Amino acid sequence: MKVRPYAPVQRIVGVLLIFLSVGFIPPMLFALASGDGTLHAFIVSFLVVATAGILLYLPVRSSHRELRIRDGFLVVVACWVAVCLAGAVPFMLAIDASVADAVFESTSGLTTTGATVFVGLDAMPVSILWYRQQLQWMGGLGIIVLAVAILPMLRIGGMQVYRAEITGPVKESRLTPRVAETAKALWLIYIGLTVVCAAAYWAAGMSLFDAVGHSFSTIATAGFSTHDASIGHFDSALIDWLVVFFVFVASLNFGLHYLALRRATAQVYLRDPELKLFALLLLIISAAAALLLWQQQVYDSFWDSLRHAVFQSVSYMTTTGFATSEVYLWPGTLPLLLLLVSALGGCAGSTTGGFKIIRVYLLTKQGIRELKQLVHPRSVVPLKLGGRTLNQEVANAVWGFVSLYIVCVVVLTLFVSGIEEDLVTAVSVVFSSMNNLGPALGQAGANYGSLADATKWLMSFAMLLGRLEIFTILVLLTPTYWKH
Repeated sequence: MKVRPYAPVQRIVGVLLIFLSVGFIPPMLFALASGDGTLHAFIVSFLVVATAGILLYLPVRSSHRELRIRDGFLVVVACWVAVCLAGAVPFMLAIDASVADAVFESTSGLTTTGATVFVGLDAMPVSILWYRQQLQWMGGLGIIVLAVAILPMLRIGGMQVYRAEITGPVKESRLTPRVAETAKALWLIYIGLTVVCAAAYWAAGMSLFDAVGHSFSTIATAGFSTHDASIGHFDSALIDWLVVFFVFVASLNFGLHYLALRRATAQVYLRDPELKLFALLLLIISAAAALLLWQQQVYDSFWDSLRHAVFQSVSYMTTTGFATSEVYLWPGTLPLLLLLVSALGGCAGSTTGGFKIIRVYLLTKQGIRELKQLVHPRSVVPLKLGGRTLNQEVANAVWGFVSLYIVCVVVLTLFVSGIEEDLVTAVSVVFSSMNNLGPALGQAGANYGSLADATKWLMSFAMLLGRLEIFTILVLLTPTYWKH
């Protein structure tokens, strides 16, 4: 019998493609109902992706070798690359997008980055608008399960620091039925938040289509909109504050939501050090942004300045990327400040990008520890999180992530600066893509459509690199991984 060492990986990718092809049915129904001329494109996309999935699955359907930890890296990367490529098919067939544009838009949606190469969204076929929003929601759901149930087992994710606190799969060293149970609970939480968010938007004045579509991108902290002006299209203070609330909730660790529901108590949130730091940083950044907007008289009143400052601070720090105005045209250093804070991200185990607040917290604690040891060289200062002492493995993982993050940003910026003429554009698109933010500066301020195809391919890679927390992809590029 022929040995297939990567049969489990092939089987999982095949199943995932079949599942993704089913996701073409809702936009297919929108195309049928609206008569927007894209029905044929979605039918062909469904057949192509489903056939690819079946052809991958059938030869290895009887292979039941248990996944090893090393297989997990390849499974995660292969699945994300496969769905990003498959997700691009409808864009190429329905609106004649180039391969680079289609893959970029698909990757941006599935990684919940929210950067777009398309303009004229208000006149775009309704089926495509729905499909873009749906891509983000599906990607966000995958990220939650990836971050809370899978990455900790590979010992590379920020969620490993929660092993002592969270029950279920995060404590396990391998995949068990407990993973399926926790994943189901997370899906229900994710779906429940989406439904509540959509209902709130609808009640606040959005159309049902816009309410559901924007609830997808809100809970996924993604940023795609059905309008070119994003949330600014609605010009509603109520909608702006609703977005702030739901984005904040979606940026919290979904493991905390799981625990809070399981234990029927809000004390889980109140005791979490990461959440406390996250809220504090948001308050500081929002206050600073409001004062700068008011001082520079961008808006007529302080309350308008406060509203837009809070909205954009939350949008950028959580790497959502929604907009109520053209932030890249704001005066002074504010656009740069907001771009930089996107590196902080939200909480670990959420759909946000960036460093994640837990890493910022641990880096700060380690810095303080080093200062103390300079004064008292013989002292032993343990690294603690919420009263629990963390082992050196966690500290090493944090420093490793930060080091690789900086290296990746520098290398990608050098490549892009050789392609794009404007250095501000090159730096900002790399930073935005790595943090899964979306908005950028310079020529990419409005959208990424004017960038060279080579830049779009590099940024598609950067979005995956940031979304999969760098290690997951880079480990596959090492010779050690492929040695048996």
